Amino acid sequence: MDFKNILYKNIETLALITINRPESHNSISLDTLDELNNAVDLAASDENIKVIAITGAGGKSFASGSDLNEVLERDLKKALEPIIQGLAEKLERTPKPTIAGIDGICMGGGLEVALGCDLRVATPNSKFATPEGKLGIIPGGGASVRLPRIVGKGWGMEMLLMGDVIDAEKALQIGLITRLVESEDLISELMDMSKKLSKFAPLVPRTMKAMVHYGLDSSLATALMLEKYAQGSLVQTDDKEEGIKAFLEKRDPNFKGS
Repeated sequence: MDFKNILYKNIETLALITINRPESHNSISLDTLDELNNAVDLAASDENIKVIAITGAGGKSFASGSDLNEVLERDLKKALEPIIQGLAEKLERTPKPTIAGIDGICMGGGLEVALGCDLRVATPNSKFATPEGKLGIIPGGGASVRLPRIVGKGWGMEMLLMGDVIDAEKALQIGLITRLVESEDLISELMDMSKKLSKFAPLVPRTMKAMVHYGLDSSLATALMLEKYAQGSLVQTDDKEEGIKAFLEKRDPNFKGS
């Protein structure tokens, strides 16, 4: 598959998708969005790929947001389409773990893409904001929903209402990101995370994702019931038996995904 606005590379079990528009701080045009959707679909359908990561080219931006020239022309009909909200949901719902590797500006629609990922890793020069209010609009890619769920209502409201930029240290403090690495170590960190995740029984990450995402959408009682049924299905797998035996025998497990 040929791409013009992104780069796609398989590194062992990791699919690395790079937004490649450094001249516009990796702003997400509609064409770029289409390519990102296609790339995620490609990675999700590849049995050799266990983890999907998204990053930005140029070392100054992960993604600065939606292409404002296109937003300027956006009408109600277009605004009601999934657009970035659809990509974020795809990243959230795909069975494979997804990671945002953030180096530089991560704002607006770019932040919303990162919020759709299961994990977020950033570098010290990364900056985060939801500046849409200053433009006379509100976020349309899921930030008003996902941000408070990730960082809590207080910091969610702070970022959404004030629109101020926060640095990587603050992002780590409030839980917006969970790892902070130097720029030169970002890709290797993503690779290390992918290697670790790839060693798990294949059904574990996808089930864990489902439990968290669907659990957050449910009552506590319903989420706990779902967890029990999910655990009940996994304890009947060959991989469960292999995992426990390997631990007791002090050896690496040989998971088969069954």
